[in-house]
Amino acid sequence: MCGIVGLFAKTPSMEEALGIHLASMLGVMCDRGPDSAGFAVYGQGRANCLKITVRAPNNFGFTDLADKASEALGERIDVHPRDTHAVFFVPESTAERFKALVAATPGVNIVSAGERMELYKEVGLPPTVALRFGLAEMSGTHGIGHTRMATESAVTTKGAHPFSTGLDQCLVHNGSLSNHNDVRRKLQREGMTFETDNDSEVAAAYLDWRMRNGMSLDKALEASLGDLDGFYTFVVGTRTGFGVLRDPIACKPAVMAETEDYVAFGSEYRALAELPGIAAARVWEPEPAKVYFWERQP
Repeated sequence: MCGIVGLFAKTPSMEEALGIHLASMLGVMCDRGPDSAGFAVYGQGRANCLKITVRAPNNFGFTDLADKASEALGERIDVHPRDTHAVFFVPESTAERFKALVAATPGVNIVSAGERMELYKEVGLPPTVALRFGLAEMSGTHGIGHTRMATESAVTTKGAHPFSTGLDQCLVHNGSLSNHNDVRRKLQREGMTFETDNDSEVAAAYLDWRMRNGMSLDKALEASLGDLDGFYTFVVGTRTGFGVLRDPIACKPAVMAETEDYVAFGSEYRALAELPGIAAARVWEPEPAKVYFWERQP
């Protein structure tokens, strides 16, 4: 079943409160997906640095890893731990070497990388996941989230959404793709790798592949209508905005709202009901096979 939420801030006050509202929206969608949850927030970055989000077992020494990386790379690596995840601020010039160091560390995985994006996900009830990572304390220009009821693959942290396969790019998905194995094999021939058997990871990788080959996100979403078969709602985040797409049948529920302060998405209206000014918002159901995209200047 699964639940999706998204929030795009248009004003500084909404940016400051982004995490509070996104945490509330995620919690409301708990009964649509109690197995696991995750979210991505696009906040402040640092010049010439990537924010690399890393996941590790409980009580892992993230500070020790940062010290080890700083010594090995000859650059100071700062780290901000949050429960089982941590965001490392890595100079772009050493990012690939840092990723190799992480890959050689047992039990540690890279969740995402980008100039502005941080991505967190875990098994557990959505309100608990949001609390563990301090979502309500975060600010940013936009964010997306997902509550999962697993039907296509196992309940694991790796299988939770969002999925990220490109810099500052991530996807959450409600539905099921019928041809994801065929698409997976095609993308593997193009050099892409996968961590899970989840069809949603294939969708994220497909969009990333299209964008690496010169397509904008909105054009990549349009192309997916011909290449991805099934029933689905996608919400995708990028460094500068977020997009929404429903399949041509649009059998999965979706609702959007827009005011002068924000654009919001929810699998159900109740996810939006507590947002400020919602009573006066323009509220609508996204049309089938139509790409919606909101973007701000970087």
